[in-house]
Amino acid sequence: MVSAIIVAAGKGTRMGPSVDKMFLEVHGCPVVAHTWRAFDRSNHVDELVLVVRDGLQSSFSELAEKYKFNKPHHFVTGGAQRQDSVWNGLQALAAASEIVLIQDGARPCTSAELITDTITAARETGAAVAAQRVTDTIKQSIDGKYVTHTLDRELLWAVQTPQTFRVEIIRRALAEVRIRGVQVTDDTAACELIGQKVRLVLGKRPNPKVTMPEDLAMLELLLSGIPGPP
Repeated sequence: MVSAIIVAAGKGTRMGPSVDKMFLEVHGCPVVAHTWRAFDRSNHVDELVLVVRDGLQSSFSELAEKYKFNKPHHFVTGGAQRQDSVWNGLQALAAASEIVLIQDGARPCTSAELITDTITAARETGAAVAAQRVTDTIKQSIDGKYVTHTLDRELLWAVQTPQTFRVEIIRRALAEVRIRGVQVTDDTAACELIGQKVRLVLGKRPNPKVTMPEDLAMLELLLSGIPGPP
C-alpha cells in the first residue's frame, strides 16, 4: 500500500502576515487543491493524509467536495515545526502502508511521472527525493557581505518534494531526529542521520514551491499546461 502525506499546515510568513498561501488562487483554484489533485489522480497512491492547521479541517473538506477528490483521505493537525507535522502524519498512516510520499502542500506543479518515479526509487533503495541539478554558480559567504568560496555546482542538487520512503525507514529516521532534539529542513536530512542512502530522482519539469507573492505569476504559466479541476 502506498500513502501520501501532504504537509499543508504552514501559513507562509513570507507571503504576508494575513495571507494563507495554501488558499491563494492560481489558475482557477487554490494552490493546495492543485497539489491534492495530483495525488488524488495518481494510480499509484492509495490513501492521503493531509496535515493541516487546527480549525481548518472544514475548509479542506469543502475543497474535497468542490473538486470531487475521491481517494480515501483524512486530516491530522500540524505540529510546531515541519518535522513535527510530518511525524503526526506518519502516525496516521494505515497499518498496511509500506511506501509513503511526503509532499509540500504549496508545491502545486508536481507531475504524475515524478510521483511514480520516486515511488519506484524508494521501493528499490528505501528513500528517494525529487531533485534538479543546480545550474547557477553558487557562492558561500560567511558574513553575508563578501564571497568566501565558490562551490562546485557539478556536485549540487536542489531537492524538492515528493520525498518518498519505505515507511519503517522514515519513521526510524524522524525518531532519531526527535531523540537528538535537532531540526532538519527536509525529511531526507533525517535519513542522513541514520546513514540511509537517498536516491536522487531527476524532475523533468519545473516543480516550484509557493514562497513569495511573485511566485504566483510563474505558477500560473506552468499550470496553464496542466488539465484543471473538473
